[in-house]
Amino acid sequence: MAENFQGAEVAGVVLAGGASSRMGRPKALTPFLGRPLALRALDRLKPQVASVYLNVRKATPPLAAFGARLVEDAPAFRGAGPLAGVAAALAQARADGFRFLATLPCDAPFAPLDFVERLASAGGAAVGVSTSGWEPMFALWPVSALADVEAALARGEGSPRAALEALGAAPVVFPDETFANLNTPAEFAAAEAAANLLEALKPAPPDLTGVDR
Repeated sequence: MAENFQGAEVAGVVLAGGASSRMGRPKALTPFLGRPLALRALDRLKPQVASVYLNVRKATPPLAAFGARLVEDAPAFRGAGPLAGVAAALAQARADGFRFLATLPCDAPFAPLDFVERLASAGGAAVGVSTSGWEPMFALWPVSALADVEAALARGEGSPRAALEALGAAPVVFPDETFANLNTPAEFAAAEAAANLLEALKPAPPDLTGVDR
């Protein structure tokens, strides 16, 4: 990690406030390998941060059952896109005394378990990068950026990339499989098939019983 960086200074949020229009049903609740997609992302993020939130447009009992604090978009910015969710989570992180906020979209079932640590090695604002370029939903935001993010939203500027560029976010390269981008049923099915294949190709654990079979 970067010098003077402490994991206790970081909150994390899974962004699940999208409309899921291309999926045809709430993406966050769609089962992926038997578990809701957003819950898988929460499970990946939770061990890496001191507190984890789930950003939603509006709280519902199924989402509350995931065990993460629900953070709703501010009414003034509701419908403004994912940057509204970032703003809501930044406000919560500031109220809770954190210095940084790590963000993941809910369709991130393959997020690395060292995701936050690698972003933090940049020493400040940072953004994940794939071979396709910046992936602004996979980022580390200083909580001090809240006023700038809210000002951008108030101007009708809802681009997370533009907000990160204004912060001078450092690019951090991750493998492409980090960024699942599951927006349609076909993409969802392909990702599940790939995950099942990877699981099947794992070597069997060694037999420690000493019994020949």
